[in-house]
Amino acid sequence: MGGEVKPGRAGLKSWAQRHLNSGFVVGFFLVLFTYLVVSRQFAISAPNAVVTTQAQQRIVDRKVIRTPEGTEGEEKSEQEWQPKVRDEEEPHKDTRGAVPAKELPERDYADGKPFAETWGKVVCNTHGPYSDTCELDGDVRINGTALSVTLVPSIQSERREWKVPPYPRKHMLGIDDVTVTQLGSPPKDAAAPACTVTHDVPAVLFALGGLTGNYWHDFSDVLVPLFAASRRYAGDVVFLVANIQPWWLGKYEAAVRRLSKHDAVDLGRDRAVRCFRHVTVGLQLHKELSIVPEWAPGGRLTMADFTAFLREAYALPRAVAAPVVEKRRKPRVMVIHRAHYRRFVNVQEVARAAEAAGFEAVVTDPRGDGPLDELARAVNSFDALLGVHGAGLTNAVFLPARAVVIQVVPYGKLEPMARTDFGEPVADMGLKYLEYSVAAEESTLLEMLGPDHPVIKDPESVHRSGWDKVAEFYLGKQDVRINVTRFAPTLEQAMQHLRKQRQQ
Repeated sequence: MGGEVKPGRAGLKSWAQRHLNSGFVVGFFLVLFTYLVVSRQFAISAPNAVVTTQAQQRIVDRKVIRTPEGTEGEEKSEQEWQPKVRDEEEPHKDTRGAVPAKELPERDYADGKPFAETWGKVVCNTHGPYSDTCELDGDVRINGTALSVTLVPSIQSERREWKVPPYPRKHMLGIDDVTVTQLGSPPKDAAAPACTVTHDVPAVLFALGGLTGNYWHDFSDVLVPLFAASRRYAGDVVFLVANIQPWWLGKYEAAVRRLSKHDAVDLGRDRAVRCFRHVTVGLQLHKELSIVPEWAPGGRLTMADFTAFLREAYALPRAVAAPVVEKRRKPRVMVIHRAHYRRFVNVQEVARAAEAAGFEAVVTDPRGDGPLDELARAVNSFDALLGVHGAGLTNAVFLPARAVVIQVVPYGKLEPMARTDFGEPVADMGLKYLEYSVAAEESTLLEMLGPDHPVIKDPESVHRSGWDKVAEFYLGKQDVRINVTRFAPTLEQAMQHLRKQRQQ
């Protein structure tokens, strides 16, 4: 009959439908599993550095840096600093190089060392925790306005391309990638821009902007990595600067000029095609405010080398902290009194406790709204630095060797962050690091919120809720009232360290 269905065809249709449905289920779980694996692989952790949205320190000096054309850059008197990062989805895209991830050889990254991809005369570290960098040797041609760096090979090679963010922290909004290209051999004339300026010295290409404008980030993100990248050239190197900030170059001119005898090139306005024999693209941030000696190109540089360099750049008179000499000069301690959150509520009482321990105590707020060379000389005259966790402790870089830094860690289980940002770097500088953790009873959060509030009762739950709450309460709403009796042993430790120097 016309409406009758043959059994064989009905069986085949049922079988196909059942297996098709099973296939959809298996496919769904396969896609889900792949997504979870990829998401875990590219997960981005929150930065250790403290992030705030308060107005920045006033610029130390207002010198104007000239562009290559001779026009003057705009002065910057004050900057509102708001950290911005690229969308966190971006790392899922394969933008770190032209080679698909599946083609890269596997490498155990547990030792923390950057993974190097090497082709001919180009070596790119594109799998580090903070930074991407490339080193190029040979016929290197740079088109600044296009942010392109091209290597013209002299031997048989394969065309390769990388996208390198020139700022030391990846995924920063407002920082454009530099395109690094190794041309295939033989190169096509159209692919190799003709040189208009040829240099007989190497170059380091890096970007400003990002988190610069925050005193701590100025050093951790730029000055320390720039020192590590360029010190080997003894000043004979050209700095190619993307996203240039003339106020920044003016503020840190003494250090920048010590690293490079040549004028910095503003890539955004540079119409030339500049040719070099060696170029470093990007700055490598080894770790927060410090240097990993074996990673420093050209030699095993340390943070002690960096602080010695600053003493040269700013002509600081004291290389080593003075030992305690009975009945003569007392060791001096700078007590940092912050103008806003994370202040010492009882700063004068803290100063008197330091004097009772044998110090000459000076309370000050080293905000950097005067010339930086004056600030550096002032800090260098002290033997110890005491302050609550914050950017002011960055001034430890100007202390003489063997000086003491006492970091007061605010309440809220912030010790790991405090040690990463200052504890380890201070020790790397050759200084004595001491730490004092604030108890709940010493925090103004206790009287503000009460003892049963989770911020007081369960700091770990606040950390689990996310960085925003940690920053809001423990960093943004907290001042400290030091129990000077509880604090006295820490001051005594600092004094004992300085006494021991007489025996060294």
